[in-house]
Amino acid sequence: MKKISLFWFRRDLRFFDNAGLYHALKGNPSVLPLFIFDRNILDDLEKPEDARVQFIHDTISNMKTSLEERGCSMIVKYGFPEEVWKKLLEEYAVESVYTNRDYEPYATERDQKVAALLEKKGIPFHTFKDHVIFEKDEVLKDDGDPYVVFTPYSRKWKARLDEKISEFTNEDGETKKISFYLKPYPSADLLEHLAAVDSQPMPSLADMGFEKTDIHIPDKRVQQGLIRKYDETRDYPAIEGTSRLSIHFRFGTISIREKARKARPLNETFLNELIWRDFYSQILAHFPRVVDESFRPEYDFIEWENNKEHFQAWCEGKTGYPMVDAGMRQLNQTGYMHNRVRMVTASFLTKHLLTDWRWGEAYFAKKLLDYDLASNNGGWQWAAGSGTDAAPYFRIFNPESQLKKFDKDLKYVKKWVPEYGTDSYPKPVVEHKAARERCLERYKAGLEKGRKKG
Repeated sequence: MKKISLFWFRRDLRFFDNAGLYHALKGNPSVLPLFIFDRNILDDLEKPEDARVQFIHDTISNMKTSLEERGCSMIVKYGFPEEVWKKLLEEYAVESVYTNRDYEPYATERDQKVAALLEKKGIPFHTFKDHVIFEKDEVLKDDGDPYVVFTPYSRKWKARLDEKISEFTNEDGETKKISFYLKPYPSADLLEHLAAVDSQPMPSLADMGFEKTDIHIPDKRVQQGLIRKYDETRDYPAIEGTSRLSIHFRFGTISIREKARKARPLNETFLNELIWRDFYSQILAHFPRVVDESFRPEYDFIEWENNKEHFQAWCEGKTGYPMVDAGMRQLNQTGYMHNRVRMVTASFLTKHLLTDWRWGEAYFAKKLLDYDLASNNGGWQWAAGSGTDAAPYFRIFNPESQLKKFDKDLKYVKKWVPEYGTDSYPKPVVEHKAARERCLERYKAGLEKGRKKG
């Protein structure tokens, strides 16, 4: 049996500029790609429709077809990773395994189990950085502690980026400078090193209990003009002022290095959005407890209302606050919500309705096409005041003021809440001033209790 190396795709669904794939192909004459539809993840999703699963399935199918045109293929399995790997090791003479690192708690636990399984067989498990620019311990304070405030982190991040600059020549013969940390990996140029194997069937959506949806997936190509004006347009939900690339970053259908290379000279604000991804990723890696607990422990002593009727109204976009309702309906219908509106809806749930941020975080996890544990958790804890670099608890977004500032012509609201301004539009579930005062009192009492306990 001919020995092969396996490259395991996960959150890096592309051939171009793929770090782990590049190293696998560079070091081995025969590499066989692998993707596993993980039942530990899929079994927790609402069936039969989930646009994210369809997006992954379509992407893998296209990748597989592309490989077959070259005379090779991809192994695509559906099951529990440990069980899949045990069978693979029986079927193939695996010499080594390559993959890119994933930093979520479940992923690190899964990879530790697979690594242990491979180690028993004497098979090396090579992992690489690909999903972020800087990993957990690459951007630290001078004393070695992790940053928990974004601004100084971003300064150090940019300084690290400038530490190693090299020159390169592009296709037009122009000499340009690029940071060592943003270097592209010419993985697509090495695909001839893939193993020559026959086409293998892959599980269908139906095999996994899913069906196709009508939800649209944004294009991964973005005009440079949009990026140049990003700082001017990003806060206005009625216009196309954001890149909509987040789902592609989430599943790695684009390279974070490529976008950072292009963004840096175009728009500092857009680059900062990429830095936020790294920031929240390293927070999750350093403080995995944030998945279930407040980063600031005293915030877990807040007495939440957790009114189920109010929560349901929020979920359905029927709170009587038009910007909140528009955002929630956009999310429910498209799997996307504008970032400015995400902040407004999250603040409204946690502070106006005094609902535990974990409820909202879990709802977003079910609905968002671009759901990323680190960023979603970080954003919700920021809104609740309990997280890193969070807004102070007494900062409470006024949804009416936000509406006047960012959607004064009501174009966004009228698109998603057509009955706004009519008798059929619901009355506000809470009154702003009273809800604000209740929030301040409840937060103050909870934090005082938490500090005494601490």
